[in-house]
Amino acid sequence: MSSETLILIAVFLPVSGALLIRLAGRSPNLREVVTLSVAVLLFATVLLLLLGVQAGERPGVVLHEILPGLAIAFEVEPLGIIFGLVASGLWIVTSIYSIGYMRSHHEKNQTRFYVCFALALSGAMGVAFAANMLTLFLFYEILTLSTYPLVTHAGTEEAKRAGRTYLGILLFTSIAFLLTATIWTWNVAGTLDFTVGGILADKASPAVAAALLLLFVFGTGKAALMPFHRWLPGAMVAPAPVSALLHAVAVVKAGVFSILKIAVYIFGIDFLAGVSTAQVLAYVAGATILIGSFIAMRQDNLKRRLAYSTISQLSYIVLGAMLASPLAVIGAAMHIATHALGKITLFFCAGAIDVALHKKNISDMRGIGRAMPFTMGAFFVASLSIIGLPPLVGLWSKWYLALGTLQADELALLGVLMVSSLLNVAYLLPIPIRAFFSKPANGETFTGIKEAPWPSVAALVFTALGCIVLFFCAEPLYRLAHAILPQ
Repeated sequence: MSSETLILIAVFLPVSGALLIRLAGRSPNLREVVTLSVAVLLFATVLLLLLGVQAGERPGVVLHEILPGLAIAFEVEPLGIIFGLVASGLWIVTSIYSIGYMRSHHEKNQTRFYVCFALALSGAMGVAFAANMLTLFLFYEILTLSTYPLVTHAGTEEAKRAGRTYLGILLFTSIAFLLTATIWTWNVAGTLDFTVGGILADKASPAVAAALLLLFVFGTGKAALMPFHRWLPGAMVAPAPVSALLHAVAVVKAGVFSILKIAVYIFGIDFLAGVSTAQVLAYVAGATILIGSFIAMRQDNLKRRLAYSTISQLSYIVLGAMLASPLAVIGAAMHIATHALGKITLFFCAGAIDVALHKKNISDMRGIGRAMPFTMGAFFVASLSIIGLPPLVGLWSKWYLALGTLQADELALLGVLMVSSLLNVAYLLPIPIRAFFSKPANGETFTGIKEAPWPSVAALVFTALGCIVLFFCAEPLYRLAHAILPQ
């Protein structure tokens, strides 16, 4: 099978899966078999594409030429394959988790949930393998629209309000800023193709480049850079598997991935280092890292605490892109994968606690480690990974980001990363400590194990173990991240 065919399968297989899921909707077992089968096939397809990228290939395919030199086209390059592997691989785990969660919660509209999830993965694959800004913009919008029904899944007034905020902020930023930047870039450079070394270096004046960078970064609302972050904590009204999709599998990672891809392939890191607004945006990212962490510390609702943690952690990637130093770019690319694995585990755990014990607030979680040792053990492991301690994979991305700040001679931003890790300790570790070492609140007693359904527990244990295994097997991820840099 040719690489061109594999690319088209990767992008459009989830759409076919969505149709099959809809047809199988009357049979929950068949519907879930279809979901898992399509997820596995998608991951296998991306793995086959990975082999070509590791061999130095950059396979591509043109789907449709709209104007001369302007086409809907796909190309698989190292940064895209990192995001593609994260999204497709975690779709499998999230699907397994969802089976236990959705059934035990007796959620309504489960078929619609799985259909929209599949469509969202098609959008994510299109973003990952986009060969130009036009293609990325189209699939970025598909991702927004396909996830809106997931945010409003509960159907309550709160969910509808969160959905309006979600759709409003993401569509406003992408149309007002991102689309404007895309059209302006086409006018300045005469192309929108993602090119090694960038396309603006010899064509955009310093003022134009500075303005374009602001439009691109703030136009990518899914990156949740302050002040365009409010949609993310509001979307926590959605079920836990949707939170996992938003925070780890597709949505927010599509945002920061897009910023990193624009930095590397539209501006080029050598040119970007001289753009005046890059340093400004690096400090905006640094402020978002710290402010998000401080707000997270004040949240009693577990999912909201994790949501503000995500806002903080996403800006690590934006910071790495704006520093425009080789080591910072490597760290940012690695953080797409390392943060995804740790954060999806934390959200899986939050959902499992809700399913098994019907607890949403941290203040009510005293002593629950006795009833949920696997869940809280996984939460502890994932917390250490997010903090960046060995032997967890989160260490590596933070290590290279820290080196990147030194390479860019930004000691203040190195301090931001160090303080942020201490804040991670402050808002994450008290949760498992309270669960294992505090007496239950309100006179509760826990006798025996009361974990969530086994598919959910299996999924969260698997991702927690992945945080450990990938610490020792991080070299392939590093090699892919390094291959992003101009050779």
